[in-house]
Amino acid sequence: MQIVQTPNQILMLYMFEKRWRVIWTDGRALPKNPDPRWYGYSVGQWEDDYTFVVQTIGMDDRTWLDNAGNPHSTDMRVEERYHRRDRDTLELTVTIDDPTAYTQLWTPRNKLPLKLMPPDADLMEMICSPTEAAAYKKLVDTQKK
Repeated sequence: MQIVQTPNQILMLYMFEKRWRVIWTDGRALPKNPDPRWYGYSVGQWEDDYTFVVQTIGMDDRTWLDNAGNPHSTDMRVEERYHRRDRDTLELTVTIDDPTAYTQLWTPRNKLPLKLMPPDADLMEMICSPTEAAAYKKLVDTQKK
């Protein structure tokens, strides 16, 4: 993934299927009742010089939490904490709060290291064909039963 910072937002550019995500950093509040989005509606702010905190709501409940197909509801709230540990390393901690689908908060990612890539790195897109995606979904659905 590449992270691009503009004056009022941070963009997360993903290799997989050339997707992107917007995190607003202009001081706006989360909307009261956002239209569901694949990646939700995100706002972020700097907690200190080394920690960027992102709050996200409004995720489309057709998405999965992970590659195992774990579900979530439209009530889910996600907090991401990006902490710069040193010059080349960010640590990512994710906490999920979904009182409709789960009985307690949980942290599926705690201190996941993200390494700085060289400035000349060229990320190549990764795109699954529709048949590959359908086969994967069928496999995951079969394993859940």
